[in-house]
Amino acid sequence: MKTWLYVYTGTGNSLWVARQLALELEEATVQFMPNPSRDFEVEADGIGIIFPVHIWGLPIRVIQFVNHLRIKPGTYLFALAVNAGQVAATLLQLQKLMSTRNMSLALGHSIVLPSNYIPWGAPGPIDKQQLLFGEAQEKLRLNARAILRSERQRVDRGPFWQNILLTWLYKISLRSVHKLDKNFWADEKCNRCGVCSGVCPAKNIEIVNEKPAWLHRCEQCLACIQWCPQEAVQYGKKTARYPRYHHPEITLQDMLDQAKTNKS
Repeated sequence: MKTWLYVYTGTGNSLWVARQLALELEEATVQFMPNPSRDFEVEADGIGIIFPVHIWGLPIRVIQFVNHLRIKPGTYLFALAVNAGQVAATLLQLQKLMSTRNMSLALGHSIVLPSNYIPWGAPGPIDKQQLLFGEAQEKLRLNARAILRSERQRVDRGPFWQNILLTWLYKISLRSVHKLDKNFWADEKCNRCGVCSGVCPAKNIEIVNEKPAWLHRCEQCLACIQWCPQEAVQYGKKTARYPRYHHPEITLQDMLDQAKTNKS
């Protein structure tokens, strides 16, 4: 089955998931998810959408992608939502969004990996991270078998309270996501290397007066803060005390390539 895996990532977790899944599938190609301004057609037997959960729901990038995606009848659609333990109703949201485009989500699963939302704390000890990587690999092997058989499965969802409360928080937050970058700033360790601007998939950062400036089209992927080699980018008042995190098997060049894809 010819399969395209479209991935959106900020700190590498979702890209690692896509690559691990590609190893298990036949004829699978990993592509960075574009941010299209008009409809585009993908011809494949299977299309996978792999992305991080943002504020307990779909990232804006994924919504845009699905809204402009055109596929041939019979295309097998599946999705993997990468999160730190609270997938909530994200995959139900995706299922509903696809239905408005006359698409059907055959399989949607949650993949739990270390948290990269640094404003709320650290990703956890290394041994716990390794445990999550191992558990994710096993779940991805099971997913691959189901995908190769074109199985239809019930999408993963959180408990009822998450699906109600966290979805409500997502809906009231979504309209202001682009302005949340007002809390980013660079401290005295900044050496104007430009990595923060280079990795940003939303083209949201420019170097102005020798400091990064955020342009209020943020997607909250946190690539800028997590990939800064000097750990100079901060978010609010607490992040200076927390260790940075990006997936150990994903490189800075990978992130630059994703941003370059979007800029072109």
